[in-house]
Amino acid sequence: MDLDVFVAAHQAEWHRLEVLSKRRSLDGEEADELIALYQRATSHLAQVQASAPDPVLEGRLTTLVAGGRSAVTGARTASWRDAGRYFAVSFPAALYRSRRWWVPIAVVSLLLSALIAWWISSHPEVRDSIAPPDYIQELTKPGGAYESYYSEHPATAFAARVWTNNAWIAAQCLAFGVLLGLPVLYVLLENVLNLGVGIGLMASAGRLDLFLGLLLPHGLLELTAVFVAAGLGLRLGWTVIDPGPRTRAAALAEEGRSVIGMAIGLAAVLLVTGVLEAFVTPSSLPTWARIGIGVVAEVLFLLYALVLGRRAAALGEVGDVEAADRADLRPTAA
Repeated sequence: MDLDVFVAAHQAEWHRLEVLSKRRSLDGEEADELIALYQRATSHLAQVQASAPDPVLEGRLTTLVAGGRSAVTGARTASWRDAGRYFAVSFPAALYRSRRWWVPIAVVSLLLSALIAWWISSHPEVRDSIAPPDYIQELTKPGGAYESYYSEHPATAFAARVWTNNAWIAAQCLAFGVLLGLPVLYVLLENVLNLGVGIGLMASAGRLDLFLGLLLPHGLLELTAVFVAAGLGLRLGWTVIDPGPRTRAAALAEEGRSVIGMAIGLAAVLLVTGVLEAFVTPSSLPTWARIGIGVVAEVLFLLYALVLGRRAAALGEVGDVEAADRADLRPTAA
């Protein structure tokens, strides 16, 4: 295909499509013309992609097709219905579809944390290599840093800070997926070490029961959200390596939209954990009651992800945006 000849032959109708796409109102004849020009521009884009790929021309035609499509179908604004559909269908479906990533990550991470905790609590020389004994005593003593951390700041401000910090960790896991997922492993390892060291030091001080009473009310759901984010990041990284039957661009587009959408859902989950950590963890409730609240929150999330998500996935939901909001893709051979 001679691109110069191709552009010269269709330049006028592309310009006409651009003009009609920007008009707020069209009469019947113009509407028919718009549809015909949009269909031809879509065909032109497919021709260029198949026969003579050119980034500049492809970009121009993609913009024209998107504008024409918006004008033909009408712009759709977000509504409360979209938010309701997202939390009732898209988010749980995406959680369920990615379960083969985040469930094993959760199991392995918790086992590693338990192993690190046992190693630290059972070997004084390991504790001494972490920090001087006096410093460790300051951390683990009654009223020390591990205990006072949850109550030394006003609850509302503490909830906001916890939410921001956890949301940042989750966002890192999601964003780092495009780098083959390797940085996600570092974020995971950092969290595993922090958890294992905290448990190990408090266990060595004979205060493990108190530490778990402070950790579990919010930590069950908080850690699960981090594991989900890590699983999604690693799945996105694997998509870069193996896109399956889809083209790499199409696979990344679909999985990337799902990951971006998951960031919204995980932010909501982490908001719940921030509230639990600020208002339940340091409360005067009995330990069994605080832990019970954390267990209930975790069970509800798992039911949401694995039961409601399974039903949504069985209906064909993949956690992507609605079909009407997706870009038109050129068919590829199976």
